[in-house]
Amino acid sequence: MFPASSIGRAAQPETPFFARPLVVVALATLCCLLWGSSYPAIKTGYALLGITQQDIPSKLVYAGYRFLLAGIGVALAAWLLQKKFPVPPRGQLRQVFLLGIAQTSLQYVFFYIGLAYTTGVRASILNATTTFFSVLLAHFLYKDDRLSARKAVGCALGLAGVLAVNADASLLGSGLSLQGEGFIVLAAFVLSAASIYGKRVSQRMDAMTMTAWQLAIGGLVLLAAGYATGGSLGRLDLASSLLLLYLAALSAVAFTLWSLLLKHNPVGLVSMFAFLVPLFGAALSGIWLDEDVLTWTNLAALVLVCGGVLLVTRGAPTGRPAPRQPKG
Repeated sequence: MFPASSIGRAAQPETPFFARPLVVVALATLCCLLWGSSYPAIKTGYALLGITQQDIPSKLVYAGYRFLLAGIGVALAAWLLQKKFPVPPRGQLRQVFLLGIAQTSLQYVFFYIGLAYTTGVRASILNATTTFFSVLLAHFLYKDDRLSARKAVGCALGLAGVLAVNADASLLGSGLSLQGEGFIVLAAFVLSAASIYGKRVSQRMDAMTMTAWQLAIGGLVLLAAGYATGGSLGRLDLASSLLLLYLAALSAVAFTLWSLLLKHNPVGLVSMFAFLVPLFGAALSGIWLDEDVLTWTNLAALVLVCGGVLLVTRGAPTGRPAPRQPKG
């Protein structure tokens, strides 16, 4: 996975901490584990607060508090690391606002609603289509990132995985729905498109500053939309409060660590670990929510989707920011 030269450099004092091979493996895996855990955590939060499938405004309020707290967390981390409070450069606040609307608000409207109408296992697998949408969009937007035969095969494997996981619903008679599986895939597409816009914004802005502001702005928009349409957070108790803080913390920690890994390593190397998100998401949903993971359709979908992600990210250009993962 790592070139011999990079392993040799890891022992040298001048090698940045976040570029050491073992550190990259450990932190990238931790990020994917945290993002994978968000699927069962969100569904558990719905249950603890009594948020029903049809109560969309309360879902927006729940998501809004999570991302506002996450944005504040990333801002505090940036403040501690950089010794100054992260403020967007003059003239770029409008760009960050638009990014927050798309990448946090709009994406998570689809994601939080979709997750209420499907299982955590299916959602974690379907949300991995973000990688494939990114590859397809890059083909049309970047001359140096065309769709190669290897990437085409990877996208085909990913599509086969999506079909496989949804075959389970058809066979069991549970059916597919636009509000469930459809919204999860729409969330993945919105994330892919927003990440391309985020690439442009990040060229003149520190990644952690951009992440902190877009999370906080997106969270505030979700809160406003949720409360304006009659939503509420319900009665928080100790368990639901701790779970909400966990969801906010996982986003803040994962986004911060991922940004630091991208700063010190080739993008293609870091993005290879994206295949772990659906694996962790499916496994933790099975354990936490007692969902059935070990069906032939789920296992086939996991193999196909993870194989597809590995194919499309292997050998990715090192100069381009990786698509931000879904990070639930």
